Amino acid sequence: MRADLHLHTVYSDGRLTPEEVVSLAKERGVGLIAFTDHDTMAGYERKRAAARAAGVLLTDGIEISAYAGCKVHVTGYRCDPEGEAYGRFLRERAESSVARAKDILRKLRALGISLSLEEAEAERPMPDSPLHTMHIARAVHKKGVCADEFAVYNTLLARGKPAFSDVGRPTPEDAVRIIHACGGIACLAHPGRIEMEGGALEKLLCRLADLGLDGIEAVYSSHTVEETERFRELARRYDLLVTGGSDLHQRDMGRQVGSPVFEPDERLLEALRISRGA
Repeated sequence: MRADLHLHTVYSDGRLTPEEVVSLAKERGVGLIAFTDHDTMAGYERKRAAARAAGVLLTDGIEISAYAGCKVHVTGYRCDPEGEAYGRFLRERAESSVARAKDILRKLRALGISLSLEEAEAERPMPDSPLHTMHIARAVHKKGVCADEFAVYNTLLARGKPAFSDVGRPTPEDAVRIIHACGGIACLAHPGRIEMEGGALEKLLCRLADLGLDGIEAVYSSHTVEETERFRELARRYDLLVTGGSDLHQRDMGRQVGSPVFEPDERLLEALRISRGA
């Protein structure tokens, strides 16, 4: 069974609806997916309905945008979107996203770029979702700044750039605890994109494993063959589940649903409570 356990939609910073993503999965022969929108499981009923209508298996997901001096994202699967722990987490993320946005807007003003919070919020396709940095990037681009939203992000908003802000970001340790409190399984996302040297990355992985980290995304769209094998080896060393996904956000980013090819093993399917015969 092919799977893609890292997909984004309009409920965070993606450009595609759940129905469009499911349709792409169906076209490409992907039988199991997870929507992992940033810091939210909003739209979970719509997402479930879209997958069910297409005959595609779905496990509920989320990607928590954590920081430890750099991005260390953590994906969660099988979390309870109706539980008290998730509701509390969502309120905290919504509040912190606004605080972070205000910090970014203040820094942009110092650079001569005037943008209101309302203009940034207007870039959210789903107003009940947390405000994302890419929403701000899209609003800034509309002011005629930079060639596109990605150039805005990379020039102004990324770590080390003049309008960067990590106000209100949870740590990776916080993310693991939150996911477990929501009844889910926590996995380190795209470790090849974490800007740490090999020794520091493994030390982080060891700390998270001691906290109960469940898995690692060894199979990922930008991982090299060597990186994939390295992360599979780390999974074996720390007794972690191996996950995989494309990190699709939109059609024209060079990523496709189900690429790279990932076939979950029985251990992962059991943890996700997915039956091959479902």
